[in-house]
Amino acid sequence: MQGAYLLSSFVVLALASSFVSASDPDPVQDFCVALNDSETGGLFVNGKFCKDPKDVSADDFFTYGFDVVGNISKKLGSAVTAFNVEKIRGLNTLGISLARIDFAPYGLNPPHTHPRATEILAVLEGTLEVGFVTSNQPDGSNKLFTKILNKGDVFVFPVGLIHFQFNRGDCNALAFAALSSQNPGVITIADAVFGSDPRINPDVLTKAFQVDKNIIDYLQKQFWEDNNY
Repeated sequence: MQGAYLLSSFVVLALASSFVSASDPDPVQDFCVALNDSETGGLFVNGKFCKDPKDVSADDFFTYGFDVVGNISKKLGSAVTAFNVEKIRGLNTLGISLARIDFAPYGLNPPHTHPRATEILAVLEGTLEVGFVTSNQPDGSNKLFTKILNKGDVFVFPVGLIHFQFNRGDCNALAFAALSSQNPGVITIADAVFGSDPRINPDVLTKAFQVDKNIIDYLQKQFWEDNNY
């Protein structure tokens, strides 16, 4: 009986440890260079099918363009250039990716979340106002952590939390970000809420935001621009 209890306890602990692991699984081989779905004919799974190691080359771990300024002429005044597993197939199973974020004067990387990654941001040029908001606290509040960053400063955004970056200056700004997932994902809050396809029922949003329905109708008719490339 005691042995059965110990075994069941071990199983529970093993399952619990699996739930608190990182969002990307640890690799069990040197690398797993991703194949495109079209190259396998298989079903899409969480991750990618691996290329035969005999066919892997240095180019599978390489890309270019990190020095290229993104298109910051659009309405938001920012451009996020992601370097994830879709651009570097050798990142598959390695649990990391990069992004270059360019800002026009007073450009904004709007409130968004990365559902699968913590982000660490380093400012290379300019001055950014950054921040993130906690999940719902026991007292019903959502605390904002915000900071002004200058060249050489670094800030961390915890996984899944809403965060933003805003260029406070009248000159262009540049930041690099590292993320703890090969494919972090991004949910831009305003786009998702007001620009979904099909649209969320306006009655739902009117009650959720406690505003006049005309305001919701106006917001849903806007063109929500994506700054991710």
